[in-house]
Amino acid sequence: MAADFNDFSCPAPLADQETIVMGHGGGGQLSARLIETVFLPAFGATATATAGADTGGADTAETAPPARGGATPDEQLLECLGDGAVLAPLPGRLVLATDAHVVRPLEFPGGDIGELAVNGTVNDVAMMGGTPIALAVSFVLEEGLPIPLLRRIAESMGRAARRAGVRVVTGDTKVVDRGKCDGMFITTTGLGQVPDGVRVGPDRARPGDVVIVSGPIGRHGVAVLSVRENLAFGTGITSDTAPVAGAVGALLAAGVDAHALRDPTRGGLAATLNEIAAASGVGVEIADADVPVPAEVARACGFLGLDPMHVANEGVFVAFVNPADAERALRLIRAQPVGVGAAVIGVAVAEHPGKVIARTPIGAHRVVTMPLAEPLPRIC
Repeated sequence: MAADFNDFSCPAPLADQETIVMGHGGGGQLSARLIETVFLPAFGATATATAGADTGGADTAETAPPARGGATPDEQLLECLGDGAVLAPLPGRLVLATDAHVVRPLEFPGGDIGELAVNGTVNDVAMMGGTPIALAVSFVLEEGLPIPLLRRIAESMGRAARRAGVRVVTGDTKVVDRGKCDGMFITTTGLGQVPDGVRVGPDRARPGDVVIVSGPIGRHGVAVLSVRENLAFGTGITSDTAPVAGAVGALLAAGVDAHALRDPTRGGLAATLNEIAAASGVGVEIADADVPVPAEVARACGFLGLDPMHVANEGVFVAFVNPADAERALRLIRAQPVGVGAAVIGVAVAEHPGKVIARTPIGAHRVVTMPLAEPLPRIC
C-alpha cells in the first residue's frame, strides 16, 4: 500500500510559547528567540539574535561595563553570539573558578538561583585574592519551565553581575525532558585577576593568625529550608547571598597581610575552619560566644537539631590575617555593607594541628568537627 503523504505532518513548536519546550535547546529559531527576548536584555547586551545566528554556544550577554571598562576592539563578548568570548590580555596572574548551582526551590527569601550563581562564583574568585572580571554561564532548563520565571531569574543574574562589577561574556543553554531537572540548573565559571604580591590560600595560614568572620552565619541555609519545608521560625529569615569581592578588595588594597580567605558555603563555618587547619597544618581555637549567630538562626537550628556552624552561607567569608593587621582588617571589613557584623572569633595556634577547638560559654572545650555530609542538601 502506497503511503499517503497528505496525512503526514511535522509539527513545530509555536514561537510564542509560555513555557520551555525541547526546541528552545535545539539551536534554531526558538533558541534564538529565547536569547533575544530573555538573556540579552537581562544581561545588558545591545545586540539582538536573528534566526540565522549561531546559537549553539553564546546564549547569554554582556553586563554593563565594570570598572575595567567596556569591550575593546580586540574583544568579542557574548552579544556577538559566537561560540565563546575573546578577551583582551590581562596583566599579572589569573584565577579561574567554576561552580554548579542546583538549589531547590529556585526562588527563596532574599534571593534566587540566578543571583546565587553569580555571587557564588565571584566570591570563589575573591577567595583566591582575585578581582572578578568575567563570567561564563551555562543553563540546563527543564521542559515546562515557565518562561516568565526564567526571565525573572535571568534579570536577577544581570543585576547581581552589575553589583559585582563583572561581565557575563559567554554561555550555553540546554533543555532536558520534563521531570529530569528541578526546573533549572546553572553553572557559572568566573575569571579574575590577582594583583601582584597577593598570595592567599587555605595552605598559607600561620600560628598567631587572627580569625575573622565577615558577618552573621547560617542565614542562607535556614532561609532555603524554611520555604522548602514550609516551616515558620517566628520571624522572617532571608538569605545572605551577596558579593564579598568589594570587602576583600578593600583589605588587599590597604595592604592587609591576609594569609587565607574562604567562604563558608556547604558545610558552613565548621567545614571551612577544618579545611584551612588541615591544609595549613595549624590548630584553630575559637570562642562559641564570639561567633555571630543571629537569634532567629539559633532558634531555627535549635528546633531542627542543627549546629549553626554547619549551616551554609553565601555572603560571608573567613579571613586568617597577621595579628599586626587584625584591628585594621576588622575596621575595613565593617566599613563594607557585607561586613557590618564582622567579628574576631579566634586564633590559629601551633598546638593540635589540623583540629578546631571551641571554648563554650561555661569555659569547657569541644572539638568542632567537619560535617559528615551537608545537613541541608540542595541549598546552593
